[in-house]
Amino acid sequence: MAGGLKAAISGMLALLALCSAVSPGFSQTPPAQVPAAAAPPAQVREMMQLMQTPEVKQWMSTQMAAAPAANAASENQMSILSGLLQHARRHVSMVSDAAMALPSQIGNASSLFLGEITASGWPRMVAQFLAIFLLGGIVESIARYAFRRRRRRLVEMAGMHLASRVIPALIFAAATVLTLLSLSWPPLSQSIAIVCVVALIVQRFTICLGGVLIDLIGLARAEEERQGVAAPIMPGRAVALFWYRRCAMFVIYFIFGWALIQSMEPLGYSPSVRLLIGYFLGIGLLLIAIEAVWSRPHKDEKRGHGVSWSFTVYFLLLWSIWVAGFNWLLWLGIYLLLLPRVLAVSTLAVKSLQQTEASFLATRRIAAVLLDRGVRALIIALAAIWLGHMLGVGADTMAAGDTMADKIARGLIGGIVILLAADLLWHVIKAYINGKLLDSSMDGGATDEEKAKRARIHTLLPIIRNILAVVIAVIAVLMVLSGLGIEIGPLIAGAGVVGVAVGFGAQTIVKDVISGMFYLWDDAFRIGEYIESGSHKGVVEAFSLRSVKLRHHRGPLTTVPFGELGAVKNLNRDWTIDKISLNVKYDTDLVKAKKVIKQIGQTLLENPEFGPHIIETLKMKGVEQFGEFAIEIRLSMMTKPGEQFVIRRNALAMIRNAFNENGIEFAVPTVQVAGDRDAEVDAAVARYAAHARAGSEPAA
Repeated sequence: MAGGLKAAISGMLALLALCSAVSPGFSQTPPAQVPAAAAPPAQVREMMQLMQTPEVKQWMSTQMAAAPAANAASENQMSILSGLLQHARRHVSMVSDAAMALPSQIGNASSLFLGEITASGWPRMVAQFLAIFLLGGIVESIARYAFRRRRRRLVEMAGMHLASRVIPALIFAAATVLTLLSLSWPPLSQSIAIVCVVALIVQRFTICLGGVLIDLIGLARAEEERQGVAAPIMPGRAVALFWYRRCAMFVIYFIFGWALIQSMEPLGYSPSVRLLIGYFLGIGLLLIAIEAVWSRPHKDEKRGHGVSWSFTVYFLLLWSIWVAGFNWLLWLGIYLLLLPRVLAVSTLAVKSLQQTEASFLATRRIAAVLLDRGVRALIIALAAIWLGHMLGVGADTMAAGDTMADKIARGLIGGIVILLAADLLWHVIKAYINGKLLDSSMDGGATDEEKAKRARIHTLLPIIRNILAVVIAVIAVLMVLSGLGIEIGPLIAGAGVVGVAVGFGAQTIVKDVISGMFYLWDDAFRIGEYIESGSHKGVVEAFSLRSVKLRHHRGPLTTVPFGELGAVKNLNRDWTIDKISLNVKYDTDLVKAKKVIKQIGQTLLENPEFGPHIIETLKMKGVEQFGEFAIEIRLSMMTKPGEQFVIRRNALAMIRNAFNENGIEFAVPTVQVAGDRDAEVDAAVARYAAHARAGSEPAA
């Protein structure tokens, strides 16, 4: 950057010198000293006159201003790469120089710490450090022995398998912290003791949470095997134990390495020496990760070796990036590797909690969603904040900073938090609505009123769910854009104008949507009801914002826009009256027929299959009219909607059998032939019969 700026300044000065040399007004040579023979040629005078014109001067000033900018841009691109390379070189050089200073700093720290220990007394300080490391475990063991039976009974009564592991860890942490607080410490020893207590508590809770996860996975796997699941989601106990041990070893090694680095700071170690020790300790983390990758259980040997080599190279690359001093790039690589797996493990833990029989989350959908999505949101938010810290953008600078980097970082992290909150809110609402739909199953209603209420719930809640999804998404996107510094006022105004234009251009869609809202407001039909509207009829299967899907009783599915429905005839509300017409002969005993039909109606009413669906049983209303060949009688019955067809078919079959048993005949059209030649007809029939017996053909 400096070289480019120097070259630009040199070029500018040379150009000004040339201008001053050829311009008579800036010449500092006296006229008497200029020989007459040195007069410039005509071409030079012409060029000098052209350079004095305003257009040429403006062009020259523009070129002089643009040349440094172009050089600066090219130098800036090169300086980014060279800056990164120089940063890595300086960092490695600083760490390598720290190796030369390490022996002297070890001597200074030893003398400082030993001097404090000697002044406070060796036995006392050794006893205090032993108390920190041992007393928590001793108290935990005593508590386990004293409350073993009671704890088991309490856990079985509460149905919480977490208590058997979490309570001892809490006892350990409380005993360790109380030991630290109850003892008096010199300044250096107190700092080291605090770091040791933090490391001990973290390693104890690491073992505790890992054991809880193993227990939950084992219970969930046993539940899957009990239910006979073909493809189990939960891993086997051997696989879970393998990864639990490796992860616990990694975390415990890391936390005690962190404790060692933190303990070196009050002892006077320089940051470069602490970095050097950290890099050497990082080799142990690298070896643990590589060993876990190569010894992990896998089925495909060839593919497993390829994946193992890939992870090995990736881990070595991350360690090299760390040594080079690019911490933000290191954490970005760690996130790409671990964040999806951490989220998967958290989801697996919540599913394990849900699948256990006595789990608190087994019957609480909202709590399960809050735990699952809340843990995911917390993990992602903490990862984003930590990455911002690694980039040098802290929470205080993001809150008060006015630079472009601060605004972008604040907008990105705030946007991540907003999207996570919107995701959590949406999944809570979705779980609540889906739970209501599941609880109000159409097959579980005991009464007709309850069934009607559940049908209305199944009609309205899916539409409300879709509307809320759109509203939450739009609000979240607008808040993210506002956090990034984008003015959302013009966007909202533009969206309103576009909405009005689209509304005028798509009047049919607007009509469909508004008509659908009023149909639902009037409760004109519900899911599962049979409706007729013009030439459309069928069972209502589903809704959208602008149409309804009707399933015809013969199978076809028709999608009808709400704007085309018009008047709707609902055939599934309250009750329906079915009328039956019968034709009997004129000599039928109508009183007897009425009694027979009444007896059939009573039989239908007493039938356990048909009786619950009959509101008014089958009755004979009387003679409808006298026909040309029969008396038409009318029967009717009142049933629940949709049940009249089955009852009608069975009633007709029972009427036929009962009429035959009681000598009541149905009237059918007949043709009677009359004439004066009865004797001739009888003779012709007799002759025909005689010829038929003889086997000859009668004459016509």
